[in-house]
Amino acid sequence: MTVKERIQQLSSTYLQEILDIRRHIHAHPELSFEEFETSAFIKSKLDAWQVPYVGDFVKTGIVAEIRGNESGKLIGIRTDMDALPIQELNDISFRSTNDGRMHACGHDVHMASLLGCVRILNDMRDSFAGRIKFVFQPGEERIPGGAKLMLEENCFRGDEPEVMIAQHVYPDMEVGKVGFREGQYMASADEIFITVKGKGGHAALPERLVDPVLITSHMIVALQQVVSRNAPPAVPTVLSFGKITGEGAVNVIPDEVRLEGTFRTLNEEWRHKAHLLIEKLARGTAVAMGGDADIEIRHGYPVLVNDPAVTRQARQAAEEWLGKQNVEDLDVRMTAEDFAYFSQKYPSVLYRLGVSADPHNASALHTPRFTVDEAALKVAVELFSWIAIRFLD
Repeated sequence: MTVKERIQQLSSTYLQEILDIRRHIHAHPELSFEEFETSAFIKSKLDAWQVPYVGDFVKTGIVAEIRGNESGKLIGIRTDMDALPIQELNDISFRSTNDGRMHACGHDVHMASLLGCVRILNDMRDSFAGRIKFVFQPGEERIPGGAKLMLEENCFRGDEPEVMIAQHVYPDMEVGKVGFREGQYMASADEIFITVKGKGGHAALPERLVDPVLITSHMIVALQQVVSRNAPPAVPTVLSFGKITGEGAVNVIPDEVRLEGTFRTLNEEWRHKAHLLIEKLARGTAVAMGGDADIEIRHGYPVLVNDPAVTRQARQAAEEWLGKQNVEDLDVRMTAEDFAYFSQKYPSVLYRLGVSADPHNASALHTPRFTVDEAALKVAVELFSWIAIRFLD
């Protein structure tokens, strides 16, 4: 029996178990850095399969390892573990049992896929040389990101992988297809918090006030210059504000207004220049109108870069498994992923997994009705296993 045939046979044997794992995880979502039950569940599976691991990085993170039949290369495969603060609206038997929490970004699929890969490759240790580290990472959805913190805690204990691999569900792509992009793929993501300070009072007496609401409105418009007049034309850049808080009333001007937003780009040098511009423009606008501003920019995830050689190798393996017609090119995305921290340190690839029966009518990520076609799990587990073995060859 060939390696391909063994993967296919084992994935069929374990498919129901993998589906059950996904459904259990989906029904019990936990927020970033609170994945205690999720971590315990993963450990219980690793214990049952007699797969060694080191645990409790950043409290809940796990690194398991499988060794082949002889020495060789060392690669790493990573999944995220956390859910989102969303109330699920799907009418399914395994919907979230934790109010206000939901696996709306596919991390339940990621974990089940990686555990399925562990299950298969643990049975196939005689079929490959080298080692595989399986990284179960907390806190992908919240700055500073579990990837950064796990690396800071030396999660590999100096036993560093030569390559890191990850996948992410993609509702815009049908089941049976995957997507790749070499080089810069996902944006950096920084959080902006501005407190605009003025002098509040009665709305009918504006001449006695310094109106922070008016200042904030001018500030939002002025800050668009960061993108329209300062960003390099060839560098994708987004500056968006999603929250304005002013504790006034119809006839009350508040003393302060709170403004919150995000800055994203695909160039690290421009990213840091833009931070200075944002501060300068925000404070300058406030001072020019008689007020002031406190500005905090929290550095989030860096740009995610798919190593060209690693990406080509993973793509070739995907074409071998799925056929060239089912492997697509991806465009850049202004969403962010803390797998970027792994990509900064190791040659890495993050690819997209099609999970929709009908991509044109699929619910988007981070929404209460996001779901996947579970046929994608068989594809995910088999492809993870095949890519791993091809990298070890």
